Amino acid sequence: MTNILDDEQRLLNARVLLTQQIDRGSVVLSARLAGAFLNVPRHPFVPVFYRRDGERYLPWRSTDGDPEAWLAAVYADEPLTTEVDGVHAEDVVPEGVTGAPTSSSTAPSLMADMLDALDVNEGDEVYEAGTGTGYNAAALCFLAGDKHVTTVDRTVALTEKARPRLTAVGFDPLVIHGDSARDLPVGATYDRIIATASVRRIPPTWLTCLRPGGIMVVPLKGALAGGMVARLTKLPDGAAVGNILHTPAAFMPLRSGAETPGPVPVVPDGPSGVAALSARVLDDWTFSFFAQLHMPSGLVRSYGKNADGLHVTTLYDPADSSATRIDDRPEGPSTVTVSGPRDLWKPIEAANRLWQELNRPRREWFTVEATADEQTVRYTAPDGRVLSWTL
Repeated sequence: MTNILDDEQRLLNARVLLTQQIDRGSVVLSARLAGAFLNVPRHPFVPVFYRRDGERYLPWRSTDGDPEAWLAAVYADEPLTTEVDGVHAEDVVPEGVTGAPTSSSTAPSLMADMLDALDVNEGDEVYEAGTGTGYNAAALCFLAGDKHVTTVDRTVALTEKARPRLTAVGFDPLVIHGDSARDLPVGATYDRIIATASVRRIPPTWLTCLRPGGIMVVPLKGALAGGMVARLTKLPDGAAVGNILHTPAAFMPLRSGAETPGPVPVVPDGPSGVAALSARVLDDWTFSFFAQLHMPSGLVRSYGKNADGLHVTTLYDPADSSATRIDDRPEGPSTVTVSGPRDLWKPIEAANRLWQELNRPRREWFTVEATADEQTVRYTAPDGRVLSWTL
């Protein structure tokens, strides 16, 4: 039986179908961007990925059972999990693992949306923060020319896997193992910067290394899933200004500098108040980006179900050890239990009231300005009010 990966016509058809699927969505592909998805194969970059089976993540190869189903999954417009708790799918035992995803191949339509916003031209010097599988780097190589692309990832296993795969499909960009928020080549400047992992604030080094007139596309996200993608242009005075894209994005956080804080503490039972909202409102991606603007920068969120199967959310701010637990109830409103000096749920309820008052503004109606000293998100309401939040 012929190996499915040796059937060039079938692989070409898979790329064509994927490109058509992207084009039927919210992204209108330019000829050059369509060319990237038609010419750059995805399967060499994800030879093994995870599929979820209950609480476990199981590795999936083209040789595992149904190769047609595997190929269809690779060329579907879906993200593919490639690493769970630091364990790459290629290195895991057949029984799989449990844990949280730590690296993935982005959904192609989201890739296309961000690449379209980046507006890469041939010869542009491009910096990618977060090599991941290398698939996005390959698309950048197609658009700019591989000698003009630098891609950095903190995980050595990812850069070591991505480098030969990029070579195998005909590209030889500069692949660096390092902290992509800090370890940029000394003295280098770029026409385009793109991040494939989220940051709470734009790293100062990216602002410094972006050339005047250059474009930066960066996912901005904190404790909540419904992050934003900012498209900024560097001005002659050094500021970078732009807007939020319409597409929500739940990119995994960029690992840089010190590791993330420890686990969220347990909020002990005690006197509780009535919540105006269930904490499930934080899972509404049309609101969660707005809620994030009202949260402290270091706030951490955990959520799950209690012994009765009811939804429980805990918010924790390591800055002053404030912790707030919001419990759903079988009947009646949710309850709020506070530990520490501040109730962290009140600002979220206030944010929701403001969001409703503003008629639930969409993320693409917000602008962003980033300077060396301050990073600000702004919204101009129809009545002329200008609201702003510091990232």
